[in-house]
Amino acid sequence: MNKKVKVYGLPTCPVCRRTKKYLEDEGIDYEYLDVSANHDFAKEMIVKSGQKTVPVVEIGGEIIIGFDKAKIEELLKR
Repeated sequence: MNKKVKVYGLPTCPVCRRTKKYLEDEGIDYEYLDVSANHDFAKEMIVKSGQKTVPVVEIGGEIIIGFDKAKIEELLKR
């Protein structure tokens, strides 16, 4: 089952870049949402996560705050 993966982030955020690199290295398709370029993305991220910090990763409707490799792998395997 392919789950939709979204990464809410900022271009200047090193943890966001690390998250995207990990997903790319693993061949995982994801949608990157730059919260600095689109305020609707920022609002959506805050509503979904309750957080104003990035990155926020959404996998199959579940939220991960920050880069958590084990949690990403767990959600992708479910």
